[in-house]
Amino acid sequence: MEIAKAEDFAGGDVTSAILPRDITCRGRFVAREPLVFCGGAFLAQIAANYDKAIQTRVSVAEGVRAEAGTVLAQWSGPTRTILSAERVALNFLQRLSGVATATREYVDAVSGTASAIYDTRKTTPGWRVLEKYAVRAGAARNHRMGLYDAVMVKDNHLAAMGDDGLTGLADKLDDLRGSLGPDGFIEVEVDTLEQLTDALKMDVDVILLDNMLPEQLVRAVAMRNEAGLEGRIELEASGGITLGNVRAVADAGVERIAIGALTHSARAVDIAMEIETTA
Repeated sequence: MEIAKAEDFAGGDVTSAILPRDITCRGRFVAREPLVFCGGAFLAQIAANYDKAIQTRVSVAEGVRAEAGTVLAQWSGPTRTILSAERVALNFLQRLSGVATATREYVDAVSGTASAIYDTRKTTPGWRVLEKYAVRAGAARNHRMGLYDAVMVKDNHLAAMGDDGLTGLADKLDDLRGSLGPDGFIEVEVDTLEQLTDALKMDVDVILLDNMLPEQLVRAVAMRNEAGLEGRIELEASGGITLGNVRAVADAGVERIAIGALTHSARAVDIAMEIETTA
């Protein structure tokens, strides 16, 4: 938040300098469209970076739906500094609420199935913690935070291993598991059902089924269950998943659906600040 202020405020707000220092106002953050609210928890901290005299009141809790016209939160205090902080606050609210809103659409689309929606590492540089927080506000789950907290062997790792591929990987899993914390897991990506056959013989926790059609996913779930590994190995679908096909993916029976679009393609929602002078 200090970085956001520095790039915007820099040497000062030369426009708001026209306002008398002693006037005060209420600035209401208002939803201009239906949304899932996220970011209100940071408003007091943003305000304090500009002026500790700004008082914050949040009216809508994190992760709660709001209709157009809803007052989401309010700042009260010196007009000069409220106007200086307005854009930075809106940038945070619009982006985080956009991620939460997009996420809830996917969560709603698979309601009633056994599948959970997960995010990915396809986040805005520097915003990963915030965007993953917004995903949780949208009622989905976080995948690994970074390269350090889980093992995820993808197609490029296997390609770099050459001819050994999945076969060579099996011998390395014990060492990999030893490097993980209590919440860590081992996941391996497969592109074909033939690769899945090999992966099911390994000591892994999750198998990522990359860019598979719903009918392939159905077969993958059956193969896992026939191997007696239901409840031991979870299956995760990823790649090419949209709101239009996510329900079919969930109906195939996978436990996890990973969607990069929750963060890399979420649209910022429309939130505005309405000012009312109080003195």
